[in-house]
Amino acid sequence: MPERRYRLAPRLIHWTMAVIVLMTIPAGLLMVQEGLDRGLQNSLFIFHKNVGVLLFALILLRIAIRLRTPPPPLPEHVPAWQEKIAWLTHLGLYALLLLMPIAGYIRVKAGGFPIETLDALGAPSLVPRSDALAETAKTVHYLGALAISALIAMHIGAAAFHGIVRKDGVFSRMWPPFGASAR
Repeated sequence: MPERRYRLAPRLIHWTMAVIVLMTIPAGLLMVQEGLDRGLQNSLFIFHKNVGVLLFALILLRIAIRLRTPPPPLPEHVPAWQEKIAWLTHLGLYALLLLMPIAGYIRVKAGGFPIETLDALGAPSLVPRSDALAETAKTVHYLGALAISALIAMHIGAAAFHGIVRKDGVFSRMWPPFGASAR
């Protein structure tokens, strides 16, 4: 019988990224608010930029693991249309998890701002200083934030539906992040 759960590494990366992404969304929304205490605003910018670096590394690792270890099959009772939507949602999440840090990096570096983690490592800027490029990247990052928020809501909604309403084994493929397989 094939394994019905994701292996430990994909589960750990999934839940680590989930927590981090869910922290960056409110930080990103709050850091751009007018009238915010400048010290708090600076801290949120530093957090958001540097966590973006971490998320970029984690999504590259996650993609590498996914290519080496395909996900377990969905239960047989899951309709083909739900399987297709799940596949498209995951594809969109992976694409946006790549796009968001890249757009954020371009926005920050083209805008002439530091990314403290990369600067401390001596990483050179990969983009020229350009206000026009920074504004374009800012727009892409903003629109990506809207899109990824919608996909995350869909993903959480589907997980809750399968885990709480249907109790059909779909959610338990990824939960819990630690521990042995629940068969």
